[in-house]
Amino acid sequence: MSAQNSFMVFSGTNTRYLAEKICQSLECPLGNLVITKFSDGEFSVSYEESIRGRDVFLVQSTFPNSDNFMELLLMIDAAKRASAKSINAVIPYFGWARQDRKDKPRVSIGAKLIADILGVAGIDRLITMDLHADQIQGFFDVPVDHLYASGVILPYLQSLKLKDIVIASPDVGGSKRANTYAKYLGCPLVLCNKTRARANVVESMQIIGDVRDKNVVIIDDIVDTAGTITKAADIMKNAGAKSVRACASHCVMSGPASERVQESALEEIVFTDSIPYTQRCAKVKQLSVADMFAETIRRVLNNESISSQYIV
Repeated sequence: MSAQNSFMVFSGTNTRYLAEKICQSLECPLGNLVITKFSDGEFSVSYEESIRGRDVFLVQSTFPNSDNFMELLLMIDAAKRASAKSINAVIPYFGWARQDRKDKPRVSIGAKLIADILGVAGIDRLITMDLHADQIQGFFDVPVDHLYASGVILPYLQSLKLKDIVIASPDVGGSKRANTYAKYLGCPLVLCNKTRARANVVESMQIIGDVRDKNVVIIDDIVDTAGTITKAADIMKNAGAKSVRACASHCVMSGPASERVQESALEEIVFTDSIPYTQRCAKVKQLSVADMFAETIRRVLNNESISSQYIV
């Protein structure tokens, strides 16, 4: 069996747009998989071609709703029962990652539960990008290839040729990620200290650092309701920033997020296409990570180093 024919790529329903671009980069066809839905909402998965003895790559982000995750589980189970040689879950956006610890009594650690379920379903490897917390890799008992959106975001920032650039983190928790960008670009780092009234609601925010007459770039991993990032942008603009833009890995953008971004002081907000974005907002730009995931799949198949493709 030739190297070209030794692997196959399949996709769930809502990540097909990305899987098609990955296959285009790999110069291979997207596998034929049918998902049949019943009237009560239940669905079943069927591979319409033989996958016996093949290295199978299943592309599916696990963003809401939960059907995306359930589709992936059925795809894994069907591949295992169809005698696939290896089952590799390609999850550009790993949902439930914000539940990585007990932050108050009597709550679940959702990320660990999802990792356990994927393990029991039968994956041999996980390929993902910008987990909300790096330690989630340790929740898995299989190899985890953890990619970084900086591979596409940093070249984009450099193409803007901004002068007096400052990198900002919207909260203290994201300071490590933002500091990595600041070091690479050789520019100052600014922090925002925020307190939350409750989930998705920011009570107060203060800037730590100088943004006057600077072009500020806020770096984050997930933008959900966009409350934090738009509040940070407005405060920085009021503090004398020349311009404020934001870059984030995952475009969750739920609820009023698009309206908040459109009405905010942000010049633009840049995401990867790990999650599809269907709403209309002139300030949203998406960069594709298809080539990065395709290259990772290629290196996995050839037993080559993954880390050597990281920019930072």
